[in-house]
Amino acid sequence: MTELKSLAARTFPKEEVDAYLTQTLLDEGALHSYVSYAEDRYTRHLIHKDEDFELLIICWASGQRAPIHGHEGELCWARVERRKLRFSNYAIVAEEPLRLERVGEPMDGSAGFLDGPAETHSVENLVAFGENAASLYLYSKPYSHCDVYDALTGPRRRFSLSYDTIHGEPVTTDS
Repeated sequence: MTELKSLAARTFPKEEVDAYLTQTLLDEGALHSYVSYAEDRYTRHLIHKDEDFELLIICWASGQRAPIHGHEGELCWARVERRKLRFSNYAIVAEEPLRLERVGEPMDGSAGFLDGPAETHSVENLVAFGENAASLYLYSKPYSHCDVYDALTGPRRRFSLSYDTIHGEPVTTDS
């Protein structure tokens, strides 16, 4: 985490973050306690969180996706750890009425593929890929809500974020 703290102090220079995430790979044993899947949604597993950055493993069962969403103006890097995911990046063209435009073509990435820094994007594990996938996420600042866009020209809504595990331990909710 020391290197990530150093990168945070320098406002996450893109080339240095890219190099760090490309060279610093997780071994399968370290990844194991953060990988679990749900049938109805992707799962979010917190590895580290402080005032400067947040590091998560997100697990995607076959066919699951995250809709087009924003990152509160913070930067987001994603690296595929297992299998394959499709990434699509977007730009906000207009606020009223809201209009988004895809930036470039969707990118399919296998283990080791790095996307970012993304501000507005979608991620999906296509049924055609046929297997569960996992990805590592680095967010330049932690946040608890994000904007989700229903379609390229649809309304924006706020979505609360939560974790399925924190430091490998399941999150429990009080009834």
